[in-house]
Amino acid sequence: MSDTPFGFGLPPEEPEHGDEGKKKNPAGGGQGSGGSPADPFGFGFGDSGGDNPFAAMFGSLNPNDLGAAFQQLGQMLSYEGGPVNWDMAKQIARQTVSQGTPDGTKDVSVGPVDRTAVEEAVRLADLWLDGATSLPSGASTAVAWSRAEWVEATLPAWQQLVDPVAERVGLAMGDVLPEEMQAMAGPLIGMMRSMGGAMFGQQIGQAVGVLAGEVVGSTDIGLPLGPAGKAALLPLNIEALGKDLGVPKEEVRLYLALREAAHQRLFAHVPWLRSHLFGAVEGYARGIKVDTTKLEDVVGQFDPTHPEQLQEALQQGMFQPEDTPEQKAALARLETALALVEGWVDAVVHEAASSRLTSAAALRETLRRRRASGGPAEQTFATLIGLQLRPRRLRDASRLWASLTDARGMDGRDALWEHPDMLPTATDLDDPDGFVHREQLDFSELDKMLGEAASKGDEDGKGGKGTAEERGTGEKGDDEK
Repeated sequence: MSDTPFGFGLPPEEPEHGDEGKKKNPAGGGQGSGGSPADPFGFGFGDSGGDNPFAAMFGSLNPNDLGAAFQQLGQMLSYEGGPVNWDMAKQIARQTVSQGTPDGTKDVSVGPVDRTAVEEAVRLADLWLDGATSLPSGASTAVAWSRAEWVEATLPAWQQLVDPVAERVGLAMGDVLPEEMQAMAGPLIGMMRSMGGAMFGQQIGQAVGVLAGEVVGSTDIGLPLGPAGKAALLPLNIEALGKDLGVPKEEVRLYLALREAAHQRLFAHVPWLRSHLFGAVEGYARGIKVDTTKLEDVVGQFDPTHPEQLQEALQQGMFQPEDTPEQKAALARLETALALVEGWVDAVVHEAASSRLTSAAALRETLRRRRASGGPAEQTFATLIGLQLRPRRLRDASRLWASLTDARGMDGRDALWEHPDMLPTATDLDDPDGFVHREQLDFSELDKMLGEAASKGDEDGKGGKGTAEERGTGEKGDDEK
């Protein structure tokens, strides 16, 4: 996560004229300098000319920097879209990517050699998975993305996850004012909502940009962030991940291709799973309440010249989970669902790779620890809605799926994905043996019976007019005689 979350000092754009662009304003007064708490837009107040703030501002900025700074300010105040300024989020994510990762690695376009290597790895991974799961291939195409391409492809999913919570914040900004003051404070409320949308955009953009420097595919956080049917890998990040592992790059790429392809099979052939996961996030978000006391303090002392006040309030966290049975159940459903997805992938990939890749066990443990330690995505959700997208019980879920494979075979294990009510619960993760040997309901037969009943009802309805009329007059229809 950036050191300045919600900060208004935007990351510098790539210079247009090479090193010459980098030499502009070495004192750090222009756009991208970050800005002190009293200087959120990087205007340079307080750097010089204390008796004349305008002289200080214009003295520290060249015309290009000044125009860019006011353009950004104008975008914040004039935004009238949804609860998050996604144009700003995209812009900042791209700028964050262009800065490179802390180790100095810069984003690069994917060349034909890497594209071919990814396509071949996914093709081989799908072949191996055919013997480890009854679910058929879910990837119609295999793509190799740069970090910038990952940002572009995953922003729609982030929007679906974040918008419901950001909407609650926007409404809360107006609700904290007394009703008789809301009409008078209309312009202020509108400006605050615009600033709130900008700050959410800033935060999400920075997090997504940082995350783009770490992810290796489109399903790293257990949610399908990319387009359906596209198995995606990031060659640059795969190389960085494998650099210190002492494992051949080809094996690292193939193991990660197995994980990506396994996720794609699950999300492609379990039609309810995507909506179940995203719905669990939204269900948890609905139970989040805004700390209106903290927000009231911010609104009461709000100074338009210091918008970082709202920034600091959001950064410190104004969101508290409702301590209700419904909220606890929503959180349990989400954590269990994430653990079951990641556990199934872990178990299936291990089954496919253990006898073929000498480094399979080491790579499995590396990915488990990496997934359990969290990252920018988890920090973003913790800041915005108090939610951590971490499969806390990944190892328990993986053991349960492996036990199911031993007890019921590959087909019996995968059949549990046919209906959400057939999946293990959090309690079942505590007692995997009890679940494995428990008699399971066959929901496919139930669905078949319901479908036949619905079809019969439709057929009866075609000639139902006369029957209804007969019943309305007290006469029996043919089906009642």
